[in-house]
Amino acid sequence: MNRIIKIGMDVHSTNYTLCAMEPIIGAEDRVFGEIQVAPDYKEILLFIESLKMKLGFLDDYSIECGYEAGCLGYTLYHQLTNAGIKCVILAPTTMLSTKGKRIKTDKRDAHLIAQCLCYGGYHTVYIPTKEDDAVKEYIRMRDDHKQILKSLKQQINAFALRHGHQYTGTKWTIKHIIWLRKLELDPMYRETLDEYMASYEEQEAKIERYDKRIEEIAAEERYQKNARKLGCFLGISTHTALSLIVETGDFIRFAKGNIYAAYLGLTPGEHSSSTSVNRLGLSKAGNTHLRCLLVEAARSICKGVVGHKSKRLRARQIGQSAEVIAYADKANTRLRSKYYRMIRHGKAKNVAVAAVARELACFIWGMMSGNISTVSGADTSVPAVSQG
Repeated sequence: MNRIIKIGMDVHSTNYTLCAMEPIIGAEDRVFGEIQVAPDYKEILLFIESLKMKLGFLDDYSIECGYEAGCLGYTLYHQLTNAGIKCVILAPTTMLSTKGKRIKTDKRDAHLIAQCLCYGGYHTVYIPTKEDDAVKEYIRMRDDHKQILKSLKQQINAFALRHGHQYTGTKWTIKHIIWLRKLELDPMYRETLDEYMASYEEQEAKIERYDKRIEEIAAEERYQKNARKLGCFLGISTHTALSLIVETGDFIRFAKGNIYAAYLGLTPGEHSSSTSVNRLGLSKAGNTHLRCLLVEAARSICKGVVGHKSKRLRARQIGQSAEVIAYADKANTRLRSKYYRMIRHGKAKNVAVAAVARELACFIWGMMSGNISTVSGADTSVPAVSQG
């Protein structure tokens, strides 16, 4: 008899908590073992062997392990699969949750993960190739430094304001930086601001270097074709295009554009009961990094004149087929028109931007999956999201 055993693993850098469960239809699930071990995949292998000995060797076993995406990344997954153990990584925002239970322990978490494995209450995390994962890590490192730069700018502005100086023009232009350098301050204050400015210039130089490297990576043979296609859309920089490619992987694994949008957490949540249907804000149940990039891209789209094509966009489209350019142009016009139409109808700006981001995701899926003969790839059947 083939027995199905699911092992939920609550993993941390300091320990792993394991829960082995056998689903029983029509009865209470069997829990064979709950144990906390050292953070080493070999301890999991020992646990599995001891479990087999406990249950006997007469039966065949179908064993699957699973853990939430988190601090360990893909390391544990690769270690277990290389050892011949089936393993999945669960997307935390898609997992079934136990409502009403306020006690949270590692043991409870491992038990919940085992239940999700038993009954399919989760979506798996896509496992990228080693090359794509390396590029993803580089891009996210760049984005971390971008956040540091943003924080530095806020600190510098706050410092100037605290000492009675407020710039009235557009900040972080050449004029603004010259203004900061010429501020009349007491010697110690001047030294403090100079240190702030030195850190600012250092971060700017780093990001410039990182962006140059990202351009070089995007020009490599394995990424160039798709990165240039995505660059035909308004708001999609090389940085965003490369992120979409390496973090999505195979776009064909999504049957439709709106399924891809849902994967990014760009579809609305829903709270329905009986005949009452209540649309919520963005579900945010998906890839947070890509979702933020597409929202930023949507904000860029939502500026300017409908149908206008800048010289920069024309340059990015050089060398593409007429079909690709026509598809991108139609998307650009449609998305910008959609935003202004929603604003005219009284929709809040953030609601309109979210709707544009969602439909942009559908167009991106169409471009990357080869469904560009019509605009059907941009499935707009999902209603506009309401955000409070």
